[in-house]
Amino acid sequence: MGQGKQDGGGIHAGHRRRAKEEFLARGLSGLADHRVLELLLFYAIPQGDVNPLAHALVERFGGLTGVLNATYEQLREVKGIGENAACLLRLIPAVAARYMELNADVSGQMLTNWQFQELLLPLFLGARNELAYLVCMDAKSKLIACRPLGEGILDQVGVAKRKVVEIALACNASRVALAHNHVSGVAVFSSADVRTTLELRELLRQVHVELVDHFVVAAGEMISMAASGYLKGR
Repeated sequence: MGQGKQDGGGIHAGHRRRAKEEFLARGLSGLADHRVLELLLFYAIPQGDVNPLAHALVERFGGLTGVLNATYEQLREVKGIGENAACLLRLIPAVAARYMELNADVSGQMLTNWQFQELLLPLFLGARNELAYLVCMDAKSKLIACRPLGEGILDQVGVAKRKVVEIALACNASRVALAHNHVSGVAVFSSADVRTTLELRELLRQVHVELVDHFVVAAGEMISMAASGYLKGR
């Protein structure tokens, strides 16, 4: 099969070829969001000019991050986005999260703030619902396991206090840290976050497990309740 056929043929084949060559030579550095989306759309829409569609996506969702965080249903609402294109755009953040998770191998290591980020941020990449995790460590803060606690708001049914204690004991953890995301995109602690954390810390103390931190993730940012001073002197 010739190059023209592979690139869809016609007057747009040269543009597609040049765009791919530019990416292979320079990566994504300096490329506008719509040009990055063009590259992706080449593989879902094999023929024609996808530049207007890339611009439409940026306009609808505000940029590349918004596009990749959009749901399948939201993407399909954009005229010209079919099943293949919507599926591909949803696949990108999922693959990125898997890649980051596989590369964040901190098993058996003493967890620092940076390693907490390496461990936790991939778990929330592209998440559309509130998720929560429990990081279980030994007495020297070495990772034992990172277990999902479920979906929902922390002080409601999503994370039952009993489940946190059960997982900590099952992992034979001496220390634990909580993590959950805010789908609002705002990385701040709510009063409910602080209240629930303090209640969980007291419950865990009763079984000789120390709750050392609670992290909130939003829009790729992670903040620490311990570093913010909420757990001092209590």
